[in-house]
Amino acid sequence: MQSSALRKTLLNYAISMSLGALCVPTCVWAQSTVAAGDHGPTNNSASTPAQPDKEDEPSKDGKKKVKDLQGVHVVAPRTTEEMARLTQENAPNLINIRTGDEIHALPDVNTAEAVRRIPGISLETDEGEGRYVNIRGLDADLNSTTYAGVRLLPTNNASPFGGYRGVALDSIPTGFIGAINVTKSNLPSQDAEALGGTIEVLPKTAPDEQGSFLEGDIGGGYEPLRGTGVTNFSLTGGGRFNNFWISVTASKHNDGRGIDDVEPAYFNDSAHPYQAVNDIEQRDYELHRQRHGYAVDMGYKLDDENQWYFRAFEAGYTEYYVRQFTDIFPDGNTTVLPNGQLQDTLNSSTAITKSLRDEQETSKEHFYMLGGQDEVGDTNIDYHVAYVEGTYKKPYDYNSTFTYNAPAGSQGLITYNNTGPGHVPAYTITGLPGYLDPANYTLSSINNSTAYNFDREWSYAVNSKTAVNWGSLTDESLNFGISIRQRHKQTTAQPYNVNTTPIPLSQVAGGPNETYYGGLYQNGVDIAPSVLQQIFGYGTIGPNQVLSAEEQFLDAHEDIYAGYGEYLGTYGNLGILGGVRYEETRDRSNAFSAGVDAAGNNFANPISTRHNYHNIFPSLQFRYALGDDMQVRVAYSSTIARPGFNQANPSLTVDLGSGIVQTGNANLKPATANSIDADFEKYLPGAGIVSVGVFDKEISNYIVPVQTTQAFDNSLFPGNSQPLRVFTYKNAGSSFVRGLELNWNQQFQGLPDWLQGLGAGANYTWVDSRFEIRPGEYSLLPSTSKNTWNASLFYKRAGFSVNLAAYSVSSDLFAIGTDRSSDIFNASRTSMDFSASYEFPENWSIYFSVKNLLNTPHAFYQGTPDRPIQREFYDVTYLAGIRFQF
Repeated sequence: MQSSALRKTLLNYAISMSLGALCVPTCVWAQSTVAAGDHGPTNNSASTPAQPDKEDEPSKDGKKKVKDLQGVHVVAPRTTEEMARLTQENAPNLINIRTGDEIHALPDVNTAEAVRRIPGISLETDEGEGRYVNIRGLDADLNSTTYAGVRLLPTNNASPFGGYRGVALDSIPTGFIGAINVTKSNLPSQDAEALGGTIEVLPKTAPDEQGSFLEGDIGGGYEPLRGTGVTNFSLTGGGRFNNFWISVTASKHNDGRGIDDVEPAYFNDSAHPYQAVNDIEQRDYELHRQRHGYAVDMGYKLDDENQWYFRAFEAGYTEYYVRQFTDIFPDGNTTVLPNGQLQDTLNSSTAITKSLRDEQETSKEHFYMLGGQDEVGDTNIDYHVAYVEGTYKKPYDYNSTFTYNAPAGSQGLITYNNTGPGHVPAYTITGLPGYLDPANYTLSSINNSTAYNFDREWSYAVNSKTAVNWGSLTDESLNFGISIRQRHKQTTAQPYNVNTTPIPLSQVAGGPNETYYGGLYQNGVDIAPSVLQQIFGYGTIGPNQVLSAEEQFLDAHEDIYAGYGEYLGTYGNLGILGGVRYEETRDRSNAFSAGVDAAGNNFANPISTRHNYHNIFPSLQFRYALGDDMQVRVAYSSTIARPGFNQANPSLTVDLGSGIVQTGNANLKPATANSIDADFEKYLPGAGIVSVGVFDKEISNYIVPVQTTQAFDNSLFPGNSQPLRVFTYKNAGSSFVRGLELNWNQQFQGLPDWLQGLGAGANYTWVDSRFEIRPGEYSLLPSTSKNTWNASLFYKRAGFSVNLAAYSVSSDLFAIGTDRSSDIFNASRTSMDFSASYEFPENWSIYFSVKNLLNTPHAFYQGTPDRPIQREFYDVTYLAGIRFQF
């Protein structure tokens, strides 16, 4: 049980840090840093926190405890869960913190997977890992991700709804971060572009009152689906030396994951049975990913009033992607057999193809931040300049296809039903002899492409925090700040034409006939990677490739000028925070309107747009202490989600022959939200908590895809005089997101001696949302899962620790079709992970983990769950290793 003196000390620190913390994340640390003494900016507190009582100095391992609260920004000694809970308790707004120790207790290999354990979070996965994070049912494009209070940028444009704003958190390994803080009620001092909330990655740094330190993790593992290995390594070292501090981190994680996938496609019309397929695509992946993270955090304290710091990191991954797949194309002459099975004919010249995608891509995030903090009288001033860059490079992407040559006069039949795992098709093929023989396949196409995207931003901020004393209130301060963000985003792609000769598949085949997906499917032989590139080369650029590159080009600038004022104070048991933020947005975009005119000629014309708009974001938040570590919160906050770069892209892709135009809508308004949160919290011994919260976000101008008919100026599309079908975006009417969050975590007290250390936790989030998906038709918002829960059982005693954790989320809307039967949904999923470790007395520990115990598939369906359009699985991953701390 924690002593009362220690409790008092930690509480004093939590109050001093959290009440003074919320200057701005766009400033030094503001909101997200942890002072850990005074090694760096101290969250703009007007005065230095009191030193800890003597009882607070030694921990059970003989090291000093760190006074690291608001933002939880330390590594050695590591921030405790008790400190994180006290930070959450005393913060003026609603936050959730997950410490490095909590993250490492489970086999979460990237930041997205670590965040999903927090209430209100749902996870979008891809290729067997978490990638994007949704907060309270709002997709990743609508949320903010920061590092040390500075906004991070996407490395990959493939965000769930193509807004090009969501940060793919699989590029940041967990060995690289100190802690995670999720903000759910925004403050005037925070960037307002956080409609759902803000995910803040907190770096590792050198705490105060300590010399040199070193800690690390060396491990490996095994993935049985393809018999591949895993390596994992992280190392952090540094220290505080007089007035200078430094912390350096290096992290690497490599794996060679296998993926078994099947992706049926369906006829979506009244002429075919509901489950009739027009393609069954059998995908066999091999994915080799090399993830890394390097960071430095250093600074110098001139005296008690002046200090400066520098922070930098690079994180990302390179992946080598080989996908073998077989496609079976029924003709559409579908009949229903008496036994309920479906039967279709297979055209002998186009019935079956075998393909290979051989690709390499690299995603990287670069971050550089230089700043300082000065005290002038009762005013604390902090400032910084930062440069952030997200890049995506694809040096090659070869796609080749071989087509089956049926014997003359043969007629194939496919008989199938949806009785495979998860309703995937199970089938038999007759009438096509030798369809697995590579000698019966001829190369029919090969192409290549490259891509390079960057997203760059310079940001500047100056903030002040001044202690005031008005009337009977205490702990008062006035915070002011200004900031500038200047962003430049560019996407480029270049396809290549590869001249081919019709060689047989047997000339480039590798390996035996492959049976996969638990023995359900046969894919035939693999196409050997790299061999076709050696035969046919890189490719050439012709007129069609130039046009295609122009269609994919976007050059966008977005500048945001912001200022805020914020008041914090305490009246008895009541904590008060109020203020307002102003943001002015100026954007401009350059692209091409490109396509084919009515005469069949290709054309491309440059097109540009420019917009200016401004918004005001008020906030008023209260926290009332009920005693016995209980409190209630009521918060009003306001936020924005600017149009996605793809959604507002002025480019037009035109096919006058089909009468179709695809374009962004440069006149989109940003979506804005007014949010109300109410929360009850009870803090329990041993970092436990019980909380109940409700929330309501009323959203204006939510952005949705639409199909319209529009007449265009004949000078834009020569030779056309008819209205065209336009696929674009629009602002919907009023929308909302409402819900309930329950959270419980407790280490049980009063158990028999051998059970001491047993604990459990669970959280549950229910979300209801609504928007007009089509005229007169309403739906849950994209990415809204009605139900999300986590549950865990843990045991910690005498250096031994065991954790078993489950995560579950219900289905959510992934893509909007023309009607309900063509809407695409991310299927419900439940996963489970296990980890055990033992800590030796001399700074060493060993661990063993099993990831994905349930072999949870990643599935999407069209219309209803019995029509899966993708269902892939990865098997379990075994991990083991050692950790050390000196």
